[in-house]
Amino acid sequence: MARRCRNLSFLILSFLCSFISSHCSPDSFVFGGCTQQKYTPNSPYESNVDSLLTSLVNSATYSSYNRYTVMGSSPQYVVYGLYQCQGDLSMPDCAQCVARAVTQLGTLCSQTCGGSLQLQGCFVKYDNASFLGVEDKTVVLKKCGPSVGYDTESMGLRDAVLGSLASGGGPYRVGGSGKVQGITQCVGDLSMGQCQDCVSEAIRRLKSDCGTAVYGDMFLAKCYARYTTIGAQAYSSSSSSGKPTRPLGT
Repeated sequence: MARRCRNLSFLILSFLCSFISSHCSPDSFVFGGCTQQKYTPNSPYESNVDSLLTSLVNSATYSSYNRYTVMGSSPQYVVYGLYQCQGDLSMPDCAQCVARAVTQLGTLCSQTCGGSLQLQGCFVKYDNASFLGVEDKTVVLKKCGPSVGYDTESMGLRDAVLGSLASGGGPYRVGGSGKVQGITQCVGDLSMGQCQDCVSEAIRRLKSDCGTAVYGDMFLAKCYARYTTIGAQAYSSSSSSGKPTRPLGT
C-alpha cells in the first residue's frame, strides 16, 4: 500500500533567464519542486502517476493545455495533473517541451507524491490532492534584476507595458513599448475571472518587489508575469535551494 501523501512544503531549484534571450530555449529549466512525502515503489499510486504523465506527453502533441485525473481503487491512489505550454509555442515545440519536463520531473521528484516543474516554454504538475480549477496566488518564485536607479523613462515604459498586460484579455498576454517587453500567462484550469485576479496580483507583486530592476519575474502557483529591458544584462543563473515556500497541491 502506498504511504498516504500529505501537503508538505518543498524546496525549489531555480534557474532563470530572459524570456527574450537568444540562449534560452523553450526547454530551459526555470524551477522545480517536489513534496517530501514519497510513495511505495510498485504501488498502484506509482502506476497511476506513470499513466498520468504518459497522458500529458501524448496530449501535448495536439493541445497546448490539458488536465487529467487518474482514479484509483481508493482515494489515496488518485492522482491529478496538468500541463500548460506558453501561448506562442508551436505544437512540435510544445510536445517536445512537455516531454522533457516530464522526464526531468521524473528525475527531480523520483517516487514523490507530487511535483511541479517549469521550463521556459511549459509547466507540468501532478499531485494526489486536487488542485485543478483552484485559484492559488502563492508566490512560488521571484527573480529581480539589478537596479539601475529610478529612471523616469524606463519606469514609465515598464509600467505602461505591465498596465497593458493587466488590462488585456485571455490567458496569454504579451506586450512591449520601446525597450521594455512583458509577458503574462495563466494555467489553463483557471476561469477568466480567476486568471485576471492572478495576473493582477503577479503584476502588483512584480512592481512592488522588483522596484527599479531592469528585469523581473514573478511566478505564482497558477500564473506568472515577467518583464525585461532590451539590452539589460543577461539573467544571472543560479542553482540553489530556496526556502520552503508553500504546500504543494493546495
